[in-house]
Amino acid sequence: MAGRHFDEWQVGDRIEHEIRRTVTETDNLLFSTMTHNPQPLHLDVEAAKESEFGQILVNGTFTFSLMVGLSVGDTTLGTLVANLGYDKLVMPGPVFIGDTLRATSEVTALKESKSRPTAGIATFTHELLNQRDEVVVRCTRSALLKKTSA
Repeated sequence: MAGRHFDEWQVGDRIEHEIRRTVTETDNLLFSTMTHNPQPLHLDVEAAKESEFGQILVNGTFTFSLMVGLSVGDTTLGTLVANLGYDKLVMPGPVFIGDTLRATSEVTALKESKSRPTAGIATFTHELLNQRDEVVVRCTRSALLKKTSA
């Protein structure tokens, strides 16, 4: 499904995104090294074993990025002018290698753009859940979207 235009959304619209992703060791390793994050909890099996988690903890910025990526196809693909911001980012649960993650999105606000008559601002609450239906990441995203009449 392609993203929707601003005027195709209603507050309360909710999507359970179909694409799921099982996190691999390679995902975590590449993302951590690509972003210059040397945190031993993400990269050092022995250090991670000594932590309260007892195993490698997947890089939180990877899980945040994955959540947004899983949502794009159903929300803003082809209709986005710009992401305006991400707010209230929380990570209430850990993510481990082998966890299978899925995302949900809900429209929590819609506002006409004052400076762009051909666009409007949609606010989404995104959640990332693991295979046990535990929320592992949540945030709000404000996106400037094209209108169908644009």
